[in-house]
Amino acid sequence: PFMTDYPRPSAPFHPDTPFTLIAGPDALEGDGALNQDAAGYLKDVADRLNICFYFKGSYDKANRTKHSSFRGPGVEKGLEILGRIAREVGVQTLTDVHSEEEARLAGDVVDCIQIPAFLSRQTDLLLAAGQTGKPVNIKKGQFLSPRDVLHCANKVRSTGNDQIYICERGASFGYNNLVVDMRAFPIIHEFGLPVIFDATHSVQLPGGGDGVSAGEREYVATLARAAVAAGCDGLFMETHPDPDKAPCDGPNMIPLTWVEPLLETCLEIRSALSKSALSMV
Repeated sequence: PFMTDYPRPSAPFHPDTPFTLIAGPDALEGDGALNQDAAGYLKDVADRLNICFYFKGSYDKANRTKHSSFRGPGVEKGLEILGRIAREVGVQTLTDVHSEEEARLAGDVVDCIQIPAFLSRQTDLLLAAGQTGKPVNIKKGQFLSPRDVLHCANKVRSTGNDQIYICERGASFGYNNLVVDMRAFPIIHEFGLPVIFDATHSVQLPGGGDGVSAGEREYVATLARAAVAAGCDGLFMETHPDPDKAPCDGPNMIPLTWVEPLLETCLEIRSALSKSALSMV
């Protein structure tokens, strides 16, 4: 269930609220078999750990560095794949949208609409996402401060939809690099908004390869643990059976087998926070 009763600023962190996992491959591949297997694996992990889970799969990676880079199966086939996964695996699904029309189409199929970081200020797109009535996961743009996201969220709220996640994914730090400011979590909580930490895009090196983005997956666990200690409400992780063979964003994705042990550690950290004074967080 979506966290509709998230504590207001007087209690910006509460360890008893549901922890959320958004995970899946960067882009949907092939006819959906790989995606369906990944969804089933991740569902089993989420069930064992008793956490809220959305299977993430993008039907179109519209902001590739090169025009020739892999983008995915497209809107029609991608939504068909996501609908089949939802029915056959029994999972909630999430995907990115890039236009008002895509938001309407995706809203009929998926359980959560995601706004890409580079589009996080696009007013008409945020309004269309809010009008679907589905939860909206707003990726915080690399160019936005934590306090700027309130305006993004208020665009969705203006439609009467309060089901909003903010997804922290790092800020531009010079060329080809990102840095995560751990103050972002308590700052965004001041607005009564739950915050998901994107542990895999935060280790991305945008444009750091030869016409592609590079990444440093070896730091995913470090940042995920730190974000949970800072009070995030869930994790976003792109994962793949064999990231080095993934058609896009492989260097910052993690293998499926990393997911469960990392989540176990993060939940232990979250449990430890529950034993400390909330005023200290």
